[in-house]
Amino acid sequence: MTQSPLTALLPLLDDLSRDLPQTERYRRLLLAIQSCLPCDALALLRLEGDRLVPVAVQGLSPETLGRRFRLDEHPRLRAILANHGATRFAADCELPDPYDGLVEGTPGRLQVHDCLGCPLYIDGQPWGLLTLDSLDPSRFGCIDLDSLEAFTHLAAATVKACERMLGLARQAEHERRLAETWRQAANQLPARELIGQSDAHRHLLEEIALVARSPLAVLISGETGTGKELVAQAVHRQSERWQQPLISLNCAALPESLVESELFGHVRGAFSGATAARAGKFELADGGTLFLDEVGELPLSVQAKLLRVLQSGQLQRLGSDREHHVDVRILAATNRDLAAAVRAGRFRADLYHRLGAYPLHVPPLRQRQQDVLLLAGYFLEQCRTRLQVRNVALGNDARQALLAYDWPGNVRELEHLIGRAVLKARARGLPNSQLLQLSAADLGLSNDAASVLTTESIEPAFLTCGLREAVDGFQRQLIEAVMAQHQGNLSATARVLQIDRGNLHRLTRRLGLRCTARGRPIAPG
Repeated sequence: MTQSPLTALLPLLDDLSRDLPQTERYRRLLLAIQSCLPCDALALLRLEGDRLVPVAVQGLSPETLGRRFRLDEHPRLRAILANHGATRFAADCELPDPYDGLVEGTPGRLQVHDCLGCPLYIDGQPWGLLTLDSLDPSRFGCIDLDSLEAFTHLAAATVKACERMLGLARQAEHERRLAETWRQAANQLPARELIGQSDAHRHLLEEIALVARSPLAVLISGETGTGKELVAQAVHRQSERWQQPLISLNCAALPESLVESELFGHVRGAFSGATAARAGKFELADGGTLFLDEVGELPLSVQAKLLRVLQSGQLQRLGSDREHHVDVRILAATNRDLAAAVRAGRFRADLYHRLGAYPLHVPPLRQRQQDVLLLAGYFLEQCRTRLQVRNVALGNDARQALLAYDWPGNVRELEHLIGRAVLKARARGLPNSQLLQLSAADLGLSNDAASVLTTESIEPAFLTCGLREAVDGFQRQLIEAVMAQHQGNLSATARVLQIDRGNLHRLTRRLGLRCTARGRPIAPG
């Protein structure tokens, strides 16, 4: 007894709200069609390039699911796909049947039977076919075409729903695996060490230990190259979220048009080039920590949306109305004066206070002078391994040059400097068994004020004077040495000494230094 289309439709509508495997949804679809349009065999085939792949069958042998029907080899299937409506083949049609030997109960070639097929279109594009076969050659002669049309649309809708659910499931699994990859990478990579023994460095480590286990957002400030990202990693590593991912985003490295997508994600079609949905850094960091480097570079429009996520924990992907809840701890870093940016209207005050619940300042290397040689030793060991040098060490003059330098580029500058010095020293061609000793010349600091004076090159006479006279004496000797090195160029000397040219000129006059026509000072008398 056949059912009405409406009666057969109800279980399928109910299935849409249930968590079912894709194959089970397709099987139920075929059973619903068979209950309204009695037949002996049904098949749902998906178009993949130039072939049709069975995804569900009813009344056909199980091996049918393993078949791949090439369109150029199966004219019946090609004819069905070419027709937008239903295609019924005559009982005496001479075209070979793709299901010969596959219909259950017919071990040999299919005898005279009735065959019907309909193409399925999703979003205007051919998705595949629905085929019906009956061993009764007159079964489909009086078929209700309205019912067939309704079930064709129903099949397309069911397939579309299944495809969408499968896509969402795959996306969720992809994002879960991606987050797991981040988590494993964070746990497997060796932690980069914060090296130092200075008072300023010890104070920083104490601050990190204090704030790490709290839920507070941390704003890490400091000059370029001081190691703000290492501080963020240390905070995360000592926090209760250490087993969860630490996701980083450099806000200055992205064009303004992509920052929002990187932070919050986007749906397919949200903008030109968005061919697939994608999770943002917030979703990848869910349960863990998100590190926003160079946060001061965020556009004002994105700052407002970031503030909303920090306040509510709710975000919307770009192009979507659906909200996602995330549990993320924020660590931010900047080398800019955000307070000044707030006063200038370039940064939101409310976001500044939200990010800076606990401020951490990373001291510049010039305030950690006793750490310079420790860090140099660390980088030397790295270079020894990376550049395959057996033994490498600092010479006395190299140590003095490192300690005298002001390090405007901080730890990053020291790291690169050591790498270049080892490379230069290795180029001298010493046997691998000999100690490779770096000199001040290898460091290349001879053009800087720090290396033009060593403890041996400064006259000690001023040490017997009062403080003011001693300072003047040291300044006079330093200026003379730098000026001599730059052939009397006052502007170059001012740059090296990191003072204004006018101030330098006034200082030379106060110290009693007369300048030649080229600016070179001449001591009075």
